[in-house]
Amino acid sequence: QVQLVESGGGLVQPGGSLRLSCETSRSIFTRSDMGWYRQAPGKERELVAAFSSGITANYVDSVKGRFTASRDSTKNTMYLQMNNLKPEDTAVYYCRAKGAWAVESPYDYWGQGTQVTVSS
Repeated sequence: QVQLVESGGGLVQPGGSLRLSCETSRSIFTRSDMGWYRQAPGKERELVAAFSSGITANYVDSVKGRFTASRDSTKNTMYLQMNNLKPEDTAVYYCRAKGAWAVESPYDYWGQGTQVTVSS
C-alpha cells in the first residue's frame, strides 16, 4: 500500500524552478514529522528540508534561500518549491513521513522518488 505519492520532478535548465508534491492520507499528514531528501548518483541520501514542529522547516545549507518547503493541511500535501536550480541539485528526491500509530507502533514511510535533472 502506497502511503506517500510524489509528483513534480522533471528536466529543467539551470536557474529554473520546479515544485515537488507529496500527498498522503489525513492520518499520516497530521501525526508525522515530514521531510524531503535527495540522492544523487554515487552519493548517499541526504536531508534537504524537514519539518520538526510541523510548521517551520529546516534546510540543508546548500539549498537555503533557494528551496522552500511547505504543507497544505487542506490537501494533506507537502511541497518543495525549488528555485534557481543548479546542476548539483540533480538527484532523485524523496519525501518521508515518520511517526507512530501508538507508543510501540512506529512507522517510517518513504515516497517512490521523483527524478529532478538540472541541465542545459
